[in-house]
Amino acid sequence: MRCTLLNLSAEGCAIEVNEPAFVPQRFRLVLASDSSIVRDCQIAWIQQNRIGVTFVTVPQAARHAPETADPTTT
Repeated sequence: MRCTLLNLSAEGCAIEVNEPAFVPQRFRLVLASDSSIVRDCQIAWIQQNRIGVTFVTVPQAARHAPETADPTTT
């Protein structure tokens, strides 16, 4: 679904869409001008065709980090 980015901050953004009822509570935002910029979003508010979203951060435990060996196990 296409949208217009109205403002952007480190914590979230405001977008404008044609049909806010069709926007899920959580979604992934991909910038058309640079598809390497992707943010997982959650709706914070809706006012007519404008939607405020907060960026969802991946919990630290869910990130894929290299496992370290536990010296107490054999």
